[in-house]
Amino acid sequence: MYTLRFMTQAQKDAKKLAACGLKDKVLILLDIIKINPLQYPPEYEFLKGDLKGLISRRINKQHRLVYEVIESEKLIKIYRMWTHYE
Repeated sequence: MYTLRFMTQAQKDAKKLAACGLKDKVLILLDIIKINPLQYPPEYEFLKGDLKGLISRRINKQHRLVYEVIESEKLIKIYRMWTHYE
């Protein structure tokens, strides 16, 4: 099992998710990646450009869970839980 570490922006995003009713969906995704960060389904994609090396999963049509897996430490850094297009 992996340890989750929420970065500053993800902590701010968590408040927005709770306010718009997406908290339960995110908790399900977090439970999945905690056990296996590359489990399929649900779909995921490796990001490119400035976010290269990060992984993105859909929360809904607009919002994404963006994270990085550090295998050597069994750690997952959660960077965003809102949109990664801002």
